[in-house]
Amino acid sequence: MALTFYWYPNCGTCKKAKKWLDENEVNYNAVHIVEETPSKEELLSLIEKSGIPGKKFFNTSGKKYRELNLKEKVKDASTEEMAEMLASDGMLIKRPIVTDGEKVTVGFKEDQFSNSWL
Repeated sequence: MALTFYWYPNCGTCKKAKKWLDENEVNYNAVHIVEETPSKEELLSLIEKSGIPGKKFFNTSGKKYRELNLKEKVKDASTEEMAEMLASDGMLIKRPIVTDGEKVTVGFKEDQFSNSWL
């Protein structure tokens, strides 16, 4: 089964992750995270399956995150509220997100990808 690879083509980290997937001949479907932003329900599912706190799904270095002062809002937000914020704008989501429907990785670290997707 192919992985789902949520990415933003202009993102350097996403390009590295895509290159790794291609070089390791991993089958995936690429989803443009801004044009096809995951829904609140999809994000809740990804957060739950990842075992990672919802706040780790935010692109904290992004302009939009800073403009909206989300650092303060995320601190006390429930997972459901975080998923709602993330679903409102794909640029708020840390990327890439890769999933096989069971496992989920956020961001790109080569050893994490090797352990998860090979």
